[in-house]
Amino acid sequence: MRLKHALPLAAMALLLLPNAAFSQSSQKTMTIIVPFAPGGSADGIARIVATELGARLGRQVIVEGKPGAGGTVGIMALAKAPPDGDTLSVAATAALVINPHVPGAVAFDPLRELAPIAKLIDIPIVLVSNAKSGPHTIKEVIEKSKSKPDGLNFGTTGPTSGQRLAVELLKTMTGANLVHVPYRGSAPAVTAVLGEQIPLASVDLTSAYPQIQGGMLIGLGVTSARRAKTAPEIPAIAESVPGFDGSNGYIGLFAPAGTPAARIKDLSRMVADILAKPDVQEKIALLSVEPAYLDDAAYGAMLAGESAKWRDVLKSLPLQN
Repeated sequence: MRLKHALPLAAMALLLLPNAAFSQSSQKTMTIIVPFAPGGSADGIARIVATELGARLGRQVIVEGKPGAGGTVGIMALAKAPPDGDTLSVAATAALVINPHVPGAVAFDPLRELAPIAKLIDIPIVLVSNAKSGPHTIKEVIEKSKSKPDGLNFGTTGPTSGQRLAVELLKTMTGANLVHVPYRGSAPAVTAVLGEQIPLASVDLTSAYPQIQGGMLIGLGVTSARRAKTAPEIPAIAESVPGFDGSNGYIGLFAPAGTPAARIKDLSRMVADILAKPDVQEKIALLSVEPAYLDDAAYGAMLAGESAKWRDVLKSLPLQN
């Protein structure tokens, strides 16, 4: 009789300890791919999650950079990884729901090839200029761009990034003559503005905020309809251009499609616990972004809606470069 009762009790104990079961499934190194250059919000949040996951699982979790194609190179590499939960990737707005709808894009559907684990953060996007030589207001950006035959160059993380599309919306609404220059991440675009190689950049706030606070860059405006909670001193572009709303970016965590549902759920629960920790929230605040957890199901539904939205928007925004 003792054995008969012991087996169900043991089985129940395993069900109550999903994190322990998951941590014992494999002791090899876990990898989180970052599809952008170091120095931006994607790299920052990936390192926070990697450290916390490693501590919870008792395993080494490394961050591996694979930048390129506006964040698509890294997630394409993830899609080819074994679906065992040992290789993950962060991914951002453009690669997930914008790039697949661009004419001539690589035949890659991230919503089919990847499995969402959790939404991690919302990312304010900001248009910046060099404090010494660049325009000082959105009004000046518009006026100066129209006065120059070649317009004003602006850098972003890629041709179809949310950063780029926000400026394209600004051009459509104001007639500004702004010329796109793609970079491999927000940090390189910020460096180009600091070095006066380009006058403007539309980047994630993480990459630019230290230089804005230090007086080297001007935060001309955030692209969301309202000021960012993490940087309320920076105006919204909508304050100068009524009706403008380029929205925020966001970053989530993904596994390859086909990863067992139980592992996805375990990871999603762990991420929820991680993002709820006060010390983690303090670290996230230092990135000038906001925690925005959604579980795997809710995030998947959100991405489906976002993909449909951007598919329709791109039909009205011809992009040459």
